[in-house]
Amino acid sequence: MIKKTEIISKFLTMKSIITITIFFISCNILIGQNSSDAKMVEQACLNYIEGFYEGDTLKLKESLKPKLYKHGFWKEEGSETYRSAGSMSYEQALAYAKNVLEKKNFPKEDAPKQVKILDISNHIAAAKIVAWWGMDYILLSKENGVWMIDEVLWEGPFEKSHLD
Repeated sequence: MIKKTEIISKFLTMKSIITITIFFISCNILIGQNSSDAKMVEQACLNYIEGFYEGDTLKLKESLKPKLYKHGFWKEEGSETYRSAGSMSYEQALAYAKNVLEKKNFPKEDAPKQVKILDISNHIAAAKIVAWWGMDYILLSKENGVWMIDEVLWEGPFEKSHLD
């Protein structure tokens, strides 16, 4: 005859196995989602860099929100002081890229193109990019499953210390 304690023990063991299985399935789903989000955030940042590097307005349109706010600081050669370099809107970013293409003012082949994702949440993300002009901190948001850049804060010129 089976004792009551054996039944309870088997029940608890089964419950533990089911709980652990559900936990691991949940973790795999979250890791998969995070991995997918990370790839999309990285691609948005690469489109941003390559859009300016190649003068590709389509890449910029795929990564920038029309309400883009981009502001930067620049330090002239020989100076120790950064000054505001002004702001750039979505339209100005597209015009800048178009000008790069028209004048074939492309960066050198070995120009830096680095993306480091700093954090990803459910709806927002932050990344750091390093490009020929310097370093940018990028804030992105996800709408309808697509990550796009809302804001950029940058400084230049490029310094080797910007690289990770």
